Amino acid sequence: MVFSQGDGHDGIFIIRRGQVRVYYTAPSGREITLAYWTPGHFIGGPEISGGGFHMWSGIAIEACEITALSGPALEKLLTGMPHFALALIDGLIAKGKCYSSMAQILGTRSVIERLAQFLLTLSELHGTADGDTIVINRKITHDQIAAMVGSTRQWVTMMLKRFQNRRIIAIDGSTIRIRRIDLLEQIVFKDWRGSCLGRA
Repeated sequence: MVFSQGDGHDGIFIIRRGQVRVYYTAPSGREITLAYWTPGHFIGGPEISGGGFHMWSGIAIEACEITALSGPALEKLLTGMPHFALALIDGLIAKGKCYSSMAQILGTRSVIERLAQFLLTLSELHGTADGDTIVINRKITHDQIAAMVGSTRQWVTMMLKRFQNRRIIAIDGSTIRIRRIDLLEQIVFKDWRGSCLGRA
């Protein structure tokens, strides 16, 4: 654990190596993954200078190197280095947009649309063009996808297989290849589910 929901807050953590999953735990015990943060990102907000309590948890999912900046140390950097302060503000803006987008997606879109949106986001962040397809250069498990879209691993496996049968994607081992990004966009932006995917 890097930090735990409900613990007292004192500063932020900068990921130098590895990957951290940030998640919220509901009173029922159900976990909702908020994001997977990679090197160069900071975690531990929204408080940045200490005080209050962590609103969610962060756990390393692989070997990590993480720098902890305490509240007092962070305040000293903010007042003494304007460029650092501006960079931190940019980071907070990016995180705000990320979590706002997730709240909108979870609250207004069906699970199929959330899965299609997730694949589109992966292609934008980690995709490489290969002819007429886009190869997602990031290993991600069905469990991780399920946690991000708010579903079960079994449902994700079934829908990914259905996407393959419709030749929207191709999966080779742990590699996902987007073959018809236009059809993923139709799922997200149009009520296309009935004609293409049938009932889910």
